[in-house]
Amino acid sequence: MQVINPATEEIIKDLTEDTQTSIAQKLNQLKKGQALWSQKTIDERLEIIIRFGGLVKANADELAEILTKETGKPITQSKGEVTGSLNRIEHLKSNAKKWLSSEKIASGEVIESITYEPLGVIANISAWNFPYNVGYNVFLYALVAGNAVLYKPSEYASLTGLKFKELLHQAGVPKDVFETVIGAGSVGQHLLEADLDGYYFTGSHKTGVHIATTVAHRLVPVQLELGGKDPLYVMDDVQDINQAAINAAEGAFYNNGQSCCAVERIYVDERIYDEFVAHFVAEVKTYKIGDPMDESTFTGPLTRAQQIDIILNQINEAKSKGAEVILGGDRPDSKGYYLNPTVLTQVTHNMGLMKEESFGPIIGIQKVSTDKEALTLMNDTPYGLTAAVYSSDENRARKLLDQLNVGTVYWNCCDRVSPNTPWSGRKNSGLGSTLSYQGIRSFTQPKSYQMRGL
Repeated sequence: MQVINPATEEIIKDLTEDTQTSIAQKLNQLKKGQALWSQKTIDERLEIIIRFGGLVKANADELAEILTKETGKPITQSKGEVTGSLNRIEHLKSNAKKWLSSEKIASGEVIESITYEPLGVIANISAWNFPYNVGYNVFLYALVAGNAVLYKPSEYASLTGLKFKELLHQAGVPKDVFETVIGAGSVGQHLLEADLDGYYFTGSHKTGVHIATTVAHRLVPVQLELGGKDPLYVMDDVQDINQAAINAAEGAFYNNGQSCCAVERIYVDERIYDEFVAHFVAEVKTYKIGDPMDESTFTGPLTRAQQIDIILNQINEAKSKGAEVILGGDRPDSKGYYLNPTVLTQVTHNMGLMKEESFGPIIGIQKVSTDKEALTLMNDTPYGLTAAVYSSDENRARKLLDQLNVGTVYWNCCDRVSPNTPWSGRKNSGLGSTLSYQGIRSFTQPKSYQMRGL
């Protein structure tokens, strides 16, 4: 399997893909290792994960460079992800013991309690766009809970996945407790046929449905963090239109829009629409596009070449139905998987751009006349991940946010994830939760004790 630099289209490295046989061998070792790992105390397991965090911090520059070279993420954003994602470890330090320890529920003639046992060996089929954030959400929490992990990084972030393995083992996680599987979708299919105790996937809705249906007969836990078509609405009472536009632009174009919670469609009250659009375009024009290893670059290449055609098709379809491209809409004349940041107006919901996930540097901005119209449009999607409202009136914003069928809502912010609150999707955006206490317990199975003395 070739690892390709999306900025230069050069081959970085050749990797050997796993086979059904190698996966079976790794799984067999993990089953043995997990039995011993689960016998360690929560504090002992957590201490090892804390050491892993120290190693990540000590090697942050190297890790960021690897991430940038294999995904095209601008180096400043890679450094931000490598160091910023360590807040997951801080969250575990503060909360793991509380939420994984046994609980006494009732005392009396019969003492009732609950323990939280690990699932066993889980598969973590992860994503390339934020491999530290979405990976840690699963494998660090699973390890602290006493599970062994068979980790399959995306084929577009395999070198990062191999560094996870190296540093976890260096920190003290036994080699038979965390193992990687390298390869594309066909290799992932082998995992679905293996005797695993749970599946945790981050990626597309299509692949998530395939995973869930394939393993359904096994009756093991399946958790899916899938895509989004996340809306942002700017009300007419917003105090600083320029700042709202700056925030919305970053939410739409950070990491080239390659985020499940990126702002993918914007609705603006007609009374401030023109001013907002002008500020928005002015902000996006300041984004430097180019070499992702350059510290001043904000927009690098897309990670996958095939995504360029998907986005160009959205642009052409929208234009054919009356949309106006007011910025970008084409590719720069250079090597690499680049696409100029693109802004469209005169958009409607009969265009795929406003309904189907784009996952790239493109945004449609639609004019609305009332909060009711905005609410209807924001809910007009098969996805349900996040939604944002900008307003100076919390009550007005809250009234709308309460009616949105999504897992996370934002007021005067967007495109952010906190380990303190659950990260969960509704509808086509997924099943289950990571992060928060719910995410800590996602990798356990409760056992009820009913104890009566004689």
